[in-house]
Amino acid sequence: MSENPQINVPVHSASADAGWTTVLTPHRGWLDWRLKQLWRYRDLISLFVWRDFVSLYKQTILGPLWHIIQPLLTTITFTVVFGKIANLPTNGIPPFLFYMSGIVGWTYFSNNITKTSSTFVTNSSLLGKVYFHRLVIPISIAISNLISFFIQFGIFLIFIAIFYFRHFPIHLTYWAFYTPLFLVMLAGYGLGGGIIVSALTTRYRDLTQLVAFGVQLLMYATPVIYPLSQASSRYRWVLEYNPLTPVVEGFRLGFLGAGDVNLTQLGISFGAMLVVLVIGTMLFTHVEKTFMDTV
Repeated sequence: MSENPQINVPVHSASADAGWTTVLTPHRGWLDWRLKQLWRYRDLISLFVWRDFVSLYKQTILGPLWHIIQPLLTTITFTVVFGKIANLPTNGIPPFLFYMSGIVGWTYFSNNITKTSSTFVTNSSLLGKVYFHRLVIPISIAISNLISFFIQFGIFLIFIAIFYFRHFPIHLTYWAFYTPLFLVMLAGYGLGGGIIVSALTTRYRDLTQLVAFGVQLLMYATPVIYPLSQASSRYRWVLEYNPLTPVVEGFRLGFLGAGDVNLTQLGISFGAMLVVLVIGTMLFTHVEKTFMDTV
């Protein structure tokens, strides 16, 4: 069974009831992304966004409050374990704010890549019944996760205000204006990496089990729980080659006034994000034609 896009063409008939019919045509290659067709499914994207956001904590006691509780509990845990017990430096920033700044952005990235990586497998029953542009699902995941990000980001801003009025050494910088770019890059890396894995899991199911573990390892190779400036010279090159490092450091520099990043590093990271996203989209487009035969 192959997946084909729909094209509407007029039916030539002498009847007054002549209308439109649907003709199925094959994809033309790896670059046949059909972006105009994707725009036609924007209403379906909004429905999937609502489904993903509402169903996540459906039939739970606290419901959407988990969007707030989870990052707070994680931040408190990191503050106690890494800030108090391990006594890791935070460049003079209050440990609670330091760890929260890393967690808020990292949570958005990790949710995108882990949820997108199982697109074909978790939605196989739906995808086998009706045609729609398959990129609708990963895009809706990124948007629904964006809602969660803004909730957690709002809590982060509240704590910044509290610490600021208590005269802690934090201040905003012009890097805060790059926040939309940081979000685009986190979404791009999450979507690109996730759809690459989702395309491969149509044949190799065990890759899904490795995603969550791999994301956890990647977090320790990114300055989420420690500043880049405090990394050992022996291993600093690993962090500098990590394309997520400028995003995390830039976000922290923008809102807390401490971070090790420049525009050149950010530009290189943005270019790498485009490469990952293009490769993921090409692979996704190639696999979607026959994935129902292997899922």
